[in-house]
Amino acid sequence: HTWKLEALLHTHTMAGEKALKFTILAECAVSKARVSKMELPHSVVDTPVFMPVGTQGTMKGVTSEQLMSQPLDCQIILGNTYHLGNRPGCNVLTKAGGLHQFMKWNRALLTDSGGFQMVSLLELAEITEEGVKFRAPHDGTEMLLTPEHSIDIQNTIGADIMMQLDDVVHSLTTGARVEEAMWRTLRWLDRCIKAHKYPNRQNLFGIVQGGLQPELRKLCCEEMAKRDLPGYAIGGLSGGEKKDIFWKIVSQCTDNLPKDRPRYCMGVGLPVDLVVCC
Repeated sequence: HTWKLEALLHTHTMAGEKALKFTILAECAVSKARVSKMELPHSVVDTPVFMPVGTQGTMKGVTSEQLMSQPLDCQIILGNTYHLGNRPGCNVLTKAGGLHQFMKWNRALLTDSGGFQMVSLLELAEITEEGVKFRAPHDGTEMLLTPEHSIDIQNTIGADIMMQLDDVVHSLTTGARVEEAMWRTLRWLDRCIKAHKYPNRQNLFGIVQGGLQPELRKLCCEEMAKRDLPGYAIGGLSGGEKKDIFWKIVSQCTDNLPKDRPRYCMGVGLPVDLVVCC
């Protein structure tokens, strides 16, 4: 491929803020592939990047020191708001000085909002406009996760990138529930934005929903762009849909999201997904 160098020409820094600086270094002339640099409060992340999942603040069988050392040299990892909010809980994380200190990790962190648990723990969840009521799988205790509560937990965790609480449905869901989830995701995003206490040191990303329906995806992207967020995620995929449908939805979303912001393709776990999405 022929690459078009555009160093420093596409640099986005939030106006008046320094929580995220995104620079597109090069773009492919015949595909949507691009190489970028994302400067976050705790570290610089080279993209495209694969984030290991440390659900409760740890990668099973691997220490933080090993993750930061060669040959792994991970620049960013993911934690889960719902599970961290349950165990160890906000009180412990506050006393520890946030998740970075708790797990001895001095690089970037991204926290999922807990929205995916609406799918993975569906039998234990009750979804309303207020939020999602979960029954913890380990002890049965109830937790009401609202957009405000999700952001409060993520502010306590101290992640460099926080995800909005979204209304997640399985990717193969059809009918009115898909549109309902898309509109609720936008309403919950506005509540997340209002609840976010530290925009100067933590970045809030919106999540595009709309199932496998192109018209809903386009509408959601347009509404997301109006919120002028530091970055955006493409959610609600990688749930069993065919690859040719998956990449078409991703391609459509990237066409309709701001070009100068990072895009997080949620749920991608195979190298081939990176290729087909370009």
